[in-house]
Amino acid sequence: MTGKTYAFIDGVNVYLSVKIYHKWKVSTKKLRVYLKDKYNVSAAFYFISDDARYRSLVVRLQQEGYIVVTRPSITYRDHATGKQLSKGNVDADLVLRAMIEYDNYDDAVLVSGDGDFFGLIQHWKENGKLKQILIPNSKQYSCLYDLVNDSNKKYLSFIDQKRNKLEMR
Repeated sequence: MTGKTYAFIDGVNVYLSVKIYHKWKVSTKKLRVYLKDKYNVSAAFYFISDDARYRSLVVRLQQEGYIVVTRPSITYRDHATGKQLSKGNVDADLVLRAMIEYDNYDDAVLVSGDGDFFGLIQHWKENGKLKQILIPNSKQYSCLYDLVNDSNKKYLSFIDQKRNKLEMR
């Protein structure tokens, strides 16, 4: 093993969880620096839908040092509201990449509050690779994360409680 720490980031979860609930935006540049300084993250995989609206964001993320993984988004009509919606579900790609890269890192940091990653978190924990779960919103995240959590909550940390370090200005 190389002593490396990799981060796996659910980009939409980070952005929306903080912006909608707390009314501020996370600076991706500050987040990358924070991950490096706080957790010694050498590779940060940022998962986002492959949507024309995000082309400049993808370029900026790459310039900031992220490895950007995109997934085609789909457009569909919500039956309840009739509105056109777009969705790029990156969860499966994040788990897949975490397993493809598995032998290349010793420790993993997950940046998401989505419960779909519970199995991956358990696998990391059982194999001594879970370093941190950085949850975007301390007020709204999957209750499954409480099952991962030790009594001292050593694995859980919250982005919204780090506004002074991570807010886009």
